[in-house]
Amino acid sequence: MQMKKIIIAAAVLLIIVLAAGCSNNEDKTSSEDKSMNYKAEYVKISPEEAKEIMESEEAIVLDVRTKEEFGQGHIDGAVLLPVDEISSKAEEVLKDKNAKILVYCRSGNRSAAAARTLLGMGYENVYDFGGIIDWPYEIVK
Repeated sequence: MQMKKIIIAAAVLLIIVLAAGCSNNEDKTSSEDKSMNYKAEYVKISPEEAKEIMESEEAIVLDVRTKEEFGQGHIDGAVLLPVDEISSKAEEVLKDKNAKILVYCRSGNRSAAAARTLLGMGYENVYDFGGIIDWPYEIVK
């Protein structure tokens, strides 16, 4: 019985040590220091912030809805890349991984998923501004 307790205690201790050794102890670095394992993080912005960026900076407005939804109305100048094609076509459509990309969909669910996928693919400046249903400005029909 005593030996069984020792073995269990040793196993628990080993699991704790291994788990601690696998934890991410990386320090976060600023966006200016991209030479040191910098990984961009998911950023959610408001439609108002997105509009301000569109008017003041060069940015790609990325619509990740279906072709049919895009045809029913989209933000002027938006590039269509459906969320289910991001993994296979993003590098073809979005050649510059440092470009500022503003992502939207219908309600905000697909844009969040698309933004995270793009970040995982190495895109550095991706901003999710949710759904076109919350877009208070004009759209192209």
